Amino acid sequence: MSIIRSKRALFVAAGAALALTTTAACSSTGSGGGASTAAGGPKKVTLITGVKSDPFYITMACAAQAEAKAKGLDFTADGSAQWDVSVQRPLIDSVAASRPDGLLVSPVDVSALTPSLKQIQSSGTKIGLVDTSVTDPSIGITRISSDNEEGGKVAAKALAKEMGEKGSAIVISVKPGISTTDARIKGFTEEMANHPAITLLPTLYDNDQPATAASQIQSTLAAHPDLGGVFAGNTNTGQGIAAGLQQAGKQGTVKVAAFDAEPDEIAALKAGTLQVLVAQDPASIGTQAIDQLAAAFDGKPVQKQIGTTMVAITKDNMDDPQVIKYAYKSDC
Repeated sequence: MSIIRSKRALFVAAGAALALTTTAACSSTGSGGGASTAAGGPKKVTLITGVKSDPFYITMACAAQAEAKAKGLDFTADGSAQWDVSVQRPLIDSVAASRPDGLLVSPVDVSALTPSLKQIQSSGTKIGLVDTSVTDPSIGITRISSDNEEGGKVAAKALAKEMGEKGSAIVISVKPGISTTDARIKGFTEEMANHPAITLLPTLYDNDQPATAASQIQSTLAAHPDLGGVFAGNTNTGQGIAAGLQQAGKQGTVKVAAFDAEPDEIAALKAGTLQVLVAQDPASIGTQAIDQLAAAFDGKPVQKQIGTTMVAITKDNMDDPQVIKYAYKSDC
């Protein structure tokens, strides 16, 4: 997951916000497959993403929309305006009223939305969890996401190398209780224990607010002059950290490893504001999620758990077509 947009000049948001809004407003149908209702109409599938303006989720929605059209499904997408249970719950509850054949959802909390999802599932809607998940194993016929714990380890190894294996490092993330970012922190912390000359400071949480992350990194710099590295748990946090380091005159001196590969992050990588991007494959998540629902509609076997590829993008390898293909889109 990677979320709401910063208003700072380095991270322009308007195109991203418009893109998924457009996706959400449209419906994709097509011919093909046996994914039709008993009356002969196409099966209806709804996608609810974590934050609709986020390029990670835009990339996922675009791929899901294309695959749904190829499978002959009636597809709509929407998403939260911000990463918050109180914002996403009404969207999920609206699905209970519309009763689509399938629901793909990126829950913004591991437990708070479970009652609503159980209600929808009990009414006959097939649920697939994409990117994030819930702790209740009875929810969903399939769960598709990156191996976020491994991604945290990849980030730790790359950051330790960038830091020259010395100094202090810190993790700044969204909030506790999000399956993906919790796993990233776990993997990062475990791997950083293998680098004894680096002191890992207590994790900070910015509630997905770039301005908060910027303030936190500046306060950390004041308290720990030997700060050499930061791991940003998601896109917004990475944006805030980059802005805070620029303001403090520490851009490039303090190394930053961030999750995701949205357009602004790629630009920051080129500029040297960020040193490592751990890119996920949201397009594959969207495509495979539609495939699994289509299989379920047709009475075919469904994969309960699917892990998708991740790749570390650096300034040295970003011109490789096999690497840069993982960069996210801001529109379809």
